[in-house]
Amino acid sequence: MNYPIGSFIKKYFSHYLPTQKGLSSNTILAYRDAVKLLLCYAADILNKSVAELYVEDINESCVLKFLDCLEMTKKCSSRTRNARLAAIKSLFAFISREEPVLIIQCQQIQSIPLKRTKYRLIQYLEEKEMQAMLNAVDINSSNGTRDQALLLLLYNTGARVSEIAGIKLNDLQLNGSAQVKLMAKGKKERSFPLWPETVLALKNYIKTRSPKHINTNSVFLNSNGLPVSRFGIRYLVRKYGLLAQEKLPSMPVVTPHMIRHTTAMHLLRAGNDINMISYWLGHVDINTTHIYVEIDMEMKRKMLDNLESPSASAETPWQKPDILDWLDQLKNRLNYVE
Repeated sequence: MNYPIGSFIKKYFSHYLPTQKGLSSNTILAYRDAVKLLLCYAADILNKSVAELYVEDINESCVLKFLDCLEMTKKCSSRTRNARLAAIKSLFAFISREEPVLIIQCQQIQSIPLKRTKYRLIQYLEEKEMQAMLNAVDINSSNGTRDQALLLLLYNTGARVSEIAGIKLNDLQLNGSAQVKLMAKGKKERSFPLWPETVLALKNYIKTRSPKHINTNSVFLNSNGLPVSRFGIRYLVRKYGLLAQEKLPSMPVVTPHMIRHTTAMHLLRAGNDINMISYWLGHVDINTTHIYVEIDMEMKRKMLDNLESPSASAETPWQKPDILDWLDQLKNRLNYVE
């Protein structure tokens, strides 16, 4: 007996992930994209339509070939490959619970190992570079107050781009003990105190905020008065990063996540405990936060300055006199004369 894969997929995405697992919409959509790619690949190599695919069609060999295709043909990185594989493993773990007859096939797919990825040092901005980005905003332009408030909030909170895009008006408290509430990964709420500069920028922006629909509750809007998207925020951050590069050519290309790293590094340099920075960033595992200690060259220099260097001889090392070099070449000179 063969089992159509479509029936499992519908229940997996419509009930299991959102209801039983309680995953965020962004995670569910990422899993959806991975499964769509796998189904299309399997249908192509088997010369079937997607609707005709059975669970038995997508075995360990098929998944391995799909992963190779991602890397070789589509030029995906090992990290992307691993993310796709994680989604596929989750699907087949669900199928094995729904239909025990398929457990061996599902276990074979679940046993496919993740690929080792290259360790990359994260990038962040120095204080003067972050300030150059903020200075690049023309406050008198049509969206200047919005862009200033957005950049300040990103830097102030170290939030992920999806968290900033999802902020609602009722998440802001701009009077008294000013703070903002964010919905983090895993539907966890986090609150942050705000700098006076951030509060002032947000107040100035909200005065001029013009939503297309009166009931729009999102704080940041695009030029059409609609809630700004993650891609819109990335565009704005890149735009002001490029403007800042005109004064500081050594600046890297800036992304919203780089500003998140920047906040973490600057908090660390200010003497804050690594555990508190982990809470600030919303890291589940503190080992994720330790990377900031690893890459801070300024802190490493200070550590080395506190260590007394060993004594070493200051005498000039012996060097071969020129006359000895000349004598070494004498044989060649004599051969040339002969």
